Amino acid sequence: MGSCRNRLRRIDLVGREAGCLKGKYESFILMLDFNPGATRMPITPCEKRTFSLPREQDRYIDRLVKSGTYASASEVVRAGLRALEERDSAVERWLREEVVAAYDALEAHPKRTIPADAVFASLRARHRAKGSRRA
Repeated sequence: MGSCRNRLRRIDLVGREAGCLKGKYESFILMLDFNPGATRMPITPCEKRTFSLPREQDRYIDRLVKSGTYASASEVVRAGLRALEERDSAVERWLREEVVAAYDALEAHPKRTIPADAVFASLRARHRAKGSRRA
């Protein structure tokens, strides 16, 4: 019966209490009892902060927690910050990989460019033409 000691003993909700784990599904910590001296898995330390939010954002957080989508307001804020980090990374990647390449291509072949004055003149002419057709 020694193999019974290696089975899953219990599921702890330590992450929800500490509020320090990433993602709403990562808040479950599995505790495996391989020996009698087994200890809990380490939890990432958290910094406490206080924020002021507009009433509508506060209510939105409360709705997400009440619906069960998130376990706490802190979890909602962490998810929002992760989304912001992902968006910022995507913008940085786009700038590095696409914008810089396009800029370098235009610098290498300046005759491919159209002066801003010419672009705006063309847009003004189109706008005037549409206006005269309506009248």
